[in-house]
Amino acid sequence: MRYETLSLSVDQRGVATLKLNRPEKHNALSATMIDDLSAAAKHLGSDNSVRVVVLTGAGSSFCAGGDLGWMREQFEADREKRMAEARKLAMMLKSLNEMPKPLIGRVQGQAFGGGIGMMSVCDTVVVVESAKFGLTEVRLGLIPATISPYVLARMGEGKARRVFMSACIFGAEEAVSLDLARIVVREADLDAAVEREIKPYLSAAPAAVAASKALARSLGSDISEAVIEDTVRRLADTWETEEAREGISAFFEKRKPTWTVT
Repeated sequence: MRYETLSLSVDQRGVATLKLNRPEKHNALSATMIDDLSAAAKHLGSDNSVRVVVLTGAGSSFCAGGDLGWMREQFEADREKRMAEARKLAMMLKSLNEMPKPLIGRVQGQAFGGGIGMMSVCDTVVVVESAKFGLTEVRLGLIPATISPYVLARMGEGKARRVFMSACIFGAEEAVSLDLARIVVREADLDAAVEREIKPYLSAAPAAVAASKALARSLGSDISEAVIEDTVRRLADTWETEEAREGISAFFEKRKPTWTVT
């Protein structure tokens, strides 16, 4: 299949590489990319020739969060439109999370906001030692709502609260301590480390792998339609606050919001 914002290749072993392909934008999430990722998750999940999926980004970054154009559209939209876009993002993450194939994150450069959400739905993640991470929504007066069920499922509440509402930027070692990543490697060793994560699955029965993944999800955090809809509503509520208007305006005007203390 062809995608506007992704590249997809599958090798002879059945290892698919799904690559976010907007390197000039640090693979920031746009409405088109969200749609492409949802379609790719559905396609890969139903393709019996695919054994493992590697999720990565082209260029110097994994995913720098939301695309500026997409953010501006949300700023100017009404509540119904904002909720519809947030719901699309949430359902894209749900599709990746429930894809009946092992999903391995290969992460370099930046991973912010939605990039953290995509890491959280991977079954294992390898990061380079120079990578930087952050949940920076509160700097804009917003909340990391639609990604939150997946981030909390990955980190647990206690660890998530270390980074969930501070907007702090953290490094690769802390990503491991937060259970966001499994291993940190040098950039030169990234592909070899990902290959080590792939290899065990090539000796495992594919249907049993899928059933085991579904079992683990069923015993973990309940990410139901009701939970997702609640996060969508909370985000829509936050968009309508004075803080969000000030934070987003300050961002686009390239100034500090009024609450910043230096």
